[in-house]
Amino acid sequence: MSKFTAIVMKAADNVATVTEKVAANTEVTMNVEGNLLTVCAKDMIPFGHKVAICAISSGEKIIKYGEVIGKATRDIQIGEHTHVHNLGGCRGRGDLEN
Repeated sequence: MSKFTAIVMKAADNVATVTEKVAANTEVTMNVEGNLLTVCAKDMIPFGHKVAICAISSGEKIIKYGEVIGKATRDIQIGEHTHVHNLGGCRGRGDLEN
């Protein structure tokens, strides 16, 4: 069995949560509804933070655990750390309207 380094809860998610600190240029592996998905981290991603698992356009909704948690404030590439520097929250911080 593979060791997964990120969690994706729903197939609709466009980000995954890393389960350990990930160095830049490292493969991040996850199970998406029974299918292995691997992306290459473009940045160092701290434990518990998000990584983009598909390209996300500026203004597009960020979906985690099947729920909208915010919008991209700029284009985000596959494998890029997704956090406050490129994500406006609509939950928790509440800096954006839904």
